[in-house]
Amino acid sequence: MNSALWILTSLLGIAFLAGALGQILMPKEKYRSLGASQHWVDDFSAGHIKAIGTIKLAGVTGLILPGVTGVATGLVPLAAAGLMLFMAGAGTTRFRRSEWKLMLGDMTFLLLFAVVAWGRFSLEPLG
Repeated sequence: MNSALWILTSLLGIAFLAGALGQILMPKEKYRSLGASQHWVDDFSAGHIKAIGTIKLAGVTGLILPGVTGVATGLVPLAAAGLMLFMAGAGTTRFRRSEWKLMLGDMTFLLLFAVVAWGRFSLEPLG
């Protein structure tokens, strides 16, 4: 189970790191042009988008770094729980925009973060 949690955590970390860096480094218009799934940026200012990217980056750091270093490993399930809340907010934005198919993807990420949080809180805690 530990290996499965590490694989899932790593894949989620890579996906969210890529998204965070895109949001932080790209101008709003460039990020929006990446595809129809990125049209949510129309609802936010450029500063908000950079803040959202920074929150993602902080979540990814808390998801990966403590487990790799063995320091403050209790932060891993807390970061996963925080990213669950983040994805609940993303799902709310999709709901408000009536982007039902895209909301399904956000809820899938929420579920995967829930698995990581549950796994690291109960099944296979680190440390």
